[in-house]
Amino acid sequence: SIVFLFFSTILWLLRIPLCCLFKVVALFLFQTMLAKAVATECNTTFFNISASSIVSKWRGDSEKLVKVLFELARHHAPSTIFLDEIDAIISQRGEARSEHEASRRLKTELLIQMDGLTKTNDLVFVLAATNLPWELDAAMLRRLEKRILVPLPEAEARHAMFKELLPAMTSNLEVPYDILVEKTEGYSGSDIRLVCKEAAMQPLRRLMSVLEASDELVPEEELPEVGPLKPEDVELALSNTRPSAHLQAHRYEKFNQDYGSHILS
Repeated sequence: SIVFLFFSTILWLLRIPLCCLFKVVALFLFQTMLAKAVATECNTTFFNISASSIVSKWRGDSEKLVKVLFELARHHAPSTIFLDEIDAIISQRGEARSEHEASRRLKTELLIQMDGLTKTNDLVFVLAATNLPWELDAAMLRRLEKRILVPLPEAEARHAMFKELLPAMTSNLEVPYDILVEKTEGYSGSDIRLVCKEAAMQPLRRLMSVLEASDELVPEEELPEVGPLKPEDVELALSNTRPSAHLQAHRYEKFNQDYGSHILS
């Protein structure tokens, strides 16, 4: 499983001398929460970095920020550097892409700093997340030793999400979890959260419609309570929320077959 592969890599790292480096690019639905969990599990200092954190409009500042970041990570070692949406920082290089000089210098400095980690005894993890792994520069892919695909949530995960996020229905009705799980094949975690949010808003919208239809001003203390969730609310939420990631699933699988890290039997 993905969890086994992910944490077995962590345990492997912790048994290797400190000069080793743990580099992961998690694809598709890697959340910052998972990166924080890794940092907590390993008891490391966590650096959450996005493109805006290290990109500056001033000439030469971006490279300096990258250098300072890695110096801080070494100073506070053991530490974890999480590069969110790394494709925005180090996409493929080449003349055909009309790349700006400043962008090229930033990428070069990042690659140099990652190479430098292997030459020290400081334990620094570099984790990265991207939804566009095929956009990454080949030099960065070589430096990211472990490339783990985090796929769309399976049936069991979707069931747990609906059970956690959906509000309760009326006392004589139960949430049709099995039907929801079946109808949300191909939905991402964000899509499922949006479905639950949309369904939870329906009772409030019904109440607002009733209040707007009334010609009299209802005092605040006499306002009716928001009604319970109904099965049709969930059906409406599903019809209004379409999956956002399933059309790209084959590209992720292809990338995972070509470059991904797999469990060895």
